[in-house]
Formats: sequence, structure tokens, C-alpha cells
Amino acid sequence: MEETAPLPPQESMTPHRTIDKWIRENPNKVDLILGLGIWLVFGLVAGVSLGITGNGWALAILGTAQTLPLIWRRRQPGLAAGIIVLAHLIQVGVSYELLPSQISVPITIYTLAAYGRRWQSFAGLAAGLVGAVLASVRIGAWASDNSIQGTALNFIGLSLLVLVAWTFGDLARTRRLSLQTLEDRARRLETEREQERALAAADERSHIAREMHDIVAHSLSVIITQSDGARYASEHDPEIARETLATIAQTGRSSLREMRRLLGVLRSDEEASTRPLPTLDDIPALLEATRMSGLAIDFRQNGTARRDLPAGAELTAYRAMQEALTNVLKHAGPEAATTVMLGWENRGLQLIVSDDGRGAGARDNAASGQGLRGMAERVALYDGRVEAEPKVGGGFGVSVFIPYTED
Repeated sequence: MEETAPLPPQESMTPHRTIDKWIRENPNKVDLILGLGIWLVFGLVAGVSLGITGNGWALAILGTAQTLPLIWRRRQPGLAAGIIVLAHLIQVGVSYELLPSQISVPITIYTLAAYGRRWQSFAGLAAGLVGAVLASVRIGAWASDNSIQGTALNFIGLSLLVLVAWTFGDLARTRRLSLQTLEDRARRLETEREQERALAAADERSHIAREMHDIVAHSLSVIITQSDGARYASEHDPEIARETLATIAQTGRSSLREMRRLLGVLRSDEEASTRPLPTLDDIPALLEATRMSGLAIDFRQNGTARRDLPAGAELTAYRAMQEALTNVLKHAGPEAATTVMLGWENRGLQLIVSDDGRGAGARDNAASGQGLRGMAERVALYDGRVEAEPKVGGGFGVSVFIPYTED
């Protein structure tokens, strides 16, 4: 995906953008400035200047009631509109003059349609149309034209003004609600993404912890066993000791590469290695590396795969066998023989690792250790099962079954 280039500083800091941002972030201050400005110009000053016959202050008070409530038009649209409507009804009853303060009528209708409740919006529209009727009659008297035609033309003009103000207000409401919906949706999506990232990170840390356990436990078991053998072999056959030390070095290097790969995931995705994860094809190499530690392994493979297992299921099978062999090295004792069977059945993959060593030690590890428990958790992710228990004639057996993934 191509990244969008950021706006140049001079374009993002233009005066009209700064003013627009301030207006959107300070609606109450904007209403205060607008209301006071309309009151001073169209309410107070105009009322005094028109009242040259002695009623200037009365008109100024009436103009104040018609304009000053605009300072809280968005905070309390219903209350502000009620005061303005009442002031206009008083004007109809006591005055025959058209006041400049009546500019507040279309502003009030727009405000109710844009920011008021739905019933307030329609109530403002109805009040505006009724006011258009009353004003038409008054304007006809002022114009010395009491004919039906003159009154009708006045009503049509004022009604169009009311409808235009209400329509623009309703469009503003629709746009504002749409923007709020989009903003709420964006916030919810961002919250969901954060939660998904947190869950994914926790799951990945759990997987990495199991991976680290498998790597460290298996590698150290091999290294310890090989070190003990090298110590005894050095006294009788230095050549065998050199081969054993080479196996130890190879195992250490392989484990170090695996640990670097996993730790690279924790650092960043860019630093993580792209080395492929182990699969079933890597089991012979695992068995060979384990044999080099002195463990006798009889490997048998039966059947053929009906379909491929997912990559994660193959990794799980590999780690399960690695853990089972690690337990044999740690608990079966010297001179233990191990049988490893990999069989493909109609329903899935069957792995069996059994030994003829000390079954009690492995049983205690299965009850209290993390290895077999982690193996069971891994296999359960693919609807499989793990059975680990001492054998009747001695030794210990681990059976792992991973079914095919059915579409």
C-alpha cells in the first residue's frame, strides 16, 4: 500500500484552516460572539435608532429579547427558540413596525433543525410558517396593500425563507450525525484493533514461551548427556570424545539459531528470521541428532497421508516428538531403548514414543512438569489428544493423535 505524503507545513497551517479548526473546537464561544454581535447590531442599536418617536428603548428591549438568546442556541436550542418566539408574538400584539432583530427568525429555525430534537425541528418549522402568515398580514398593512394578492405574495416569500432555513438546518443535522457515526465507528474499530493486537501478542508470547521451553529443554538434555559420555570416553578413547564434543557444538549452534529466531520475533518483524519452521520432514534429522547422544531409537513409519496437515499441525507433531524424546533422555535412564512410530490412519496422524526405562520418573514429570502439559495444549489446538502413562511391563509411553483438518 502506498503511503500518502503528508501535507506541507505551509498548507496545513493556512489561516482559513486554523479558523475552521477553532470554530469546530469552540462552538460555545462562537455562539457567544455571534449572539452578542447580532444583539448589538440588529437588536440594541437598530432598536434605538428606529425609535425616534420616543419608543426607542422599548423597541431595543424587544429586539434584545429577539436576538440575545442566540448566545446559547446550541446549548439550549428549545429554550432559546421559545424566548425568541414569545418575543415575536409580543411584537405582533403591540407593534406595527418591522424590526431588524427579526433576522433571528431564520437563524432560530436553522438551529432547531440542525441541533434540536426532532420534534423541536418540526415545531420550529410550524412556528415559522405561522409567523409567515402573521407577518404577511402586517407587511401588507405597512405596504398599504391589503389585497389578497399582496398578502399571498408576502406569505410565499416568507415561507420560502423559512423552508430554506429549515432545509439547510436539516441537511446540517444529517451531515453532523453521519460524521458522528463515522467517528464512533472509527473509535470502535481502533479499540477492536488494539484488543486484537493485545490478544495476538499474548498468544504469540505463549507460543514463544513453549517454543523456548522445547528448544532449551531438548538441547540441554542432549548436551548434558553428550558431556557425560565425553567425560568417560576421554579416558579410554579420545576419538569418541572428539566426536561427542562436535555433536555438543552442533546442538548448541542449532539451539542458538532457534533462540535467535524466536527472540527476533520479540524485537521486531524486520529482524525476525525467515528460516522455515520444522515439519514432519525434519523428524529423521531430529532422531539422528538424538541417537548421537547415545539413545537407541527404533523408528517405524506406517501408511501414507490421505491429505496434508496444516503447517501448524506439522510443527505441533514435531515439537511433540521432540518433547517425548527429551523426556526419555531425562528420565528413562541409561541403556534405555526407544521405539518411535509414525503412522498415518484414516482420521489423521498417530505418533507413539515408548521406552523400556524407568517409567516412574517420567510419570512424575508428566504430573508436575511443563513439557507434557504444553504438548497437550499444543495438540488440543488441532482437536488432537495426548496420552502419557507408564507401561505395564516397565517404561513410559507417549501417544499423540492429530486428526486431519476437515473442510
